[in-house]
Amino acid sequence: MTAASTPAAGSAAPGPFDGARAIRLARETFDIEAAAVLGLKDRVGPSFAQAVQAMLGIRGRVVVMGMGKSGHVGRKIAATLASTGTPAMFVHPAEASHGDLGMIKPIDLVLAISNGGESDEITVILPVLKRLGVPTVAMTGNGKSTLARHADIVLDSGVEKEACPLNLAPTASTTAQLALGDALAVALLDARGFQAEDFARSHPGGALGRKLLTHLSDVMRSGEGVPRVTADANFTTLMREMSAKGLGASAVVDGEGRPIGIFTDGDLRRLIEKGVDLRPVRASEVMHPGPRTIRSDALAAEAAQLMEQFRITSVLVVDADGRLVGAVNSNDLMRAKVI
Repeated sequence: MTAASTPAAGSAAPGPFDGARAIRLARETFDIEAAAVLGLKDRVGPSFAQAVQAMLGIRGRVVVMGMGKSGHVGRKIAATLASTGTPAMFVHPAEASHGDLGMIKPIDLVLAISNGGESDEITVILPVLKRLGVPTVAMTGNGKSTLARHADIVLDSGVEKEACPLNLAPTASTTAQLALGDALAVALLDARGFQAEDFARSHPGGALGRKLLTHLSDVMRSGEGVPRVTADANFTTLMREMSAKGLGASAVVDGEGRPIGIFTDGDLRRLIEKGVDLRPVRASEVMHPGPRTIRSDALAAEAAQLMEQFRITSVLVVDADGRLVGAVNSNDLMRAKVI
């Protein structure tokens, strides 16, 4: 028997694996944890509204604390709050007793999480928080605990039982804590008028951030990189412009630089298939009039939507006066990770 398969001291060697039992336990876990979350609905009342109001009213941050599994949940809640418009951070309660308490200011609010409400590392700092004048919100399953008695506001996160067959390992209780933390974040972002654009600003590296923060002016081809010819340009000039700029299309502009048409690689292919003699034609004779355009201050995602709606691969970009200032195609948007 290898070291990896040696049973722990004092434990019995496991029997043959029972797949059906594993599936049954998984389903029971889902039932227990779902019931734990649904059970919170009937216990959410005035104290929840008070907690949200208190978090809205502070000038500092929501400082989340928790030990063990509650600490892991607390880190997630702090991260969710911070990304949805409520300044927040996690402080480990054990470290708080050894100097990190200095990170907490009277303008802050402490959200202390403990299912039993008797974590020594938390209860020992509660009197200090009181002396500092820091308001405390308790998230606990024990309304008679030391934490609940010392807190200004108590949120009941109690569950009837854990999903663990031994009713020991924090499972349903941590799920309930997570759900209650999410409920706080949702209520707070709604009260703050937090919008998708605000979320994007705190997630600039994510897909949503790129879609909501990237403007066409950030990704479009501009200046000499924009293929353009006048309406009376001959076909050779048109082809040279398209080949040199590599967009797969060229704008046709009037004397004031406003686009009046567009000619694409697809148009060229269709003309060749028809056997049209292209040598004598002018750009105005082969262009598509009234091309799709978009303002340079629009979001790049709007250009992607325009391309999808009209099944085109490039869009001309204009300024407020309708003059051609840029162009963008689907490859440009893919490189910018907008699509």
